[in-house]
Amino acid sequence: MRCNSCGKLIRIENSIIREDVFEAVKEWGYFSKKDLEIHKFNLCEECYDKITSSFIIPVEINSKNEVMGL
Repeated sequence: MRCNSCGKLIRIENSIIREDVFEAVKEWGYFSKKDLEIHKFNLCEECYDKITSSFIIPVEINSKNEVMGL
């Protein structure tokens, strides 16, 4: 797996991603120039921070208190 912005190789060991990435998936609907296409990309944390820091309206951030295990 690679970051779509900078090309950084995301570390995977024993089929487990060893660093978190931002994954975006968009299924385009009608009334766009991309009708019925599915776009997907990954960003490393550094690229995510760089891109979102340029937003006029900041990213909404919430915290959660626990993580559910599988």
